[in-house]
This record gives sequence, C-alpha cells and structure tokens, in this order.
Amino acid sequence: MNLPNILTTVRFVLIPLFVGVFFSPLEKSLLYSVIIFILAGITDVLDGYIARKYDAISKWGQAMDPLADKLMQLTVLICFTSKQFIPIWVISIYGIKEISMILGGIVLYTKKDKLVVPANSYGKIATIVFYIAILAIAFDFIYGKALIIIAALLTLYAFVRYALLGIQEIKKPPISGTPE
Repeated sequence: MNLPNILTTVRFVLIPLFVGVFFSPLEKSLLYSVIIFILAGITDVLDGYIARKYDAISKWGQAMDPLADKLMQLTVLICFTSKQFIPIWVISIYGIKEISMILGGIVLYTKKDKLVVPANSYGKIATIVFYIAILAIAFDFIYGKALIIIAALLTLYAFVRYALLGIQEIKKPPISGTPE
C-alpha cells in the first residue's frame, strides 16, 4: 500500500463522515461537511500528484481513485438534493452516468485484461466545475445554480466521451493468449 492508495482510502472514510456531519444537529453542519468535502478534494489532487511524480501508479489506485471520487460526489449530490439545495434532475443525470461508468469499468476490468480507462480531460473539468458549484451552492453564491447546471452538462459530455472509448475497447479483439 503506497501513499497515493492510502489517500484514496482516506477519501472512502470521508464519505460516511460527510453524511454524518451534514445531517447532524450541529449549528454549522453545512460548513463542517463542506470542509470534509474540500479535504476529500485535496486528497484527490495530492494522491494523483504523488502517484505521477513518484511513479507510484497502481492498478488498484487507477480503479479505486475514481471510485472514491465518484462516491463522494454522488454522496454530496444525494445530501444536497435531499435538502433541496439542487434539483433532482442533476442527481439523475449524474447517477445514471456514474452507475453506467462503474458497470462499464467492471466489464472492461474483468473482460479486457484488467483494462482501466483513465480519466479524460472533460471528466476532470466536470469534476472541478462540480466542486466549485457545490461550494458556490453551500456558501449561497449567486451563480451556484448556474454552475451546477454547467457541471451536469460537462458530466454528460464526459460520459459520452467515456462511453465511446469503452465501446471501442470492447470491440477490440482480445490479445492473443488472453482469455476473454
């Protein structure tokens, strides 16, 4: 277990912590839960930087890092939707995309010699806009709702790009000697 993988594991732990704090009776529960969300974002940036800089990239990290990110994002969306901070259609788009990505990732990993499709630039941009939108909504900035719509549209576009790449990979013939 290397440092980037430990940071990814920390993000998994932050998910239930976020939920517990978000729904707690604390006076500043939203602020504290947003701090947990920011901490998750920082660990995401750090683990990616460290993995690339020190050549500590692992198959586990390539698979679990995006899963941790997506579970955190989905958790935040569920929580924000439950308190009506964002409309339900945003989580619907996001949820369908993420469930499809997880299932597609499992298929590619198990059927295509442990292939993991790396994040594309559109997915990264959508994630950054999503983080900014969540912060804008949490702190009641004027453009928060517009940013969440932009994040949802970017997420949808990134999904189309991932789907096209996944379909290409599935159509490729198996590598000789590798069972399919």
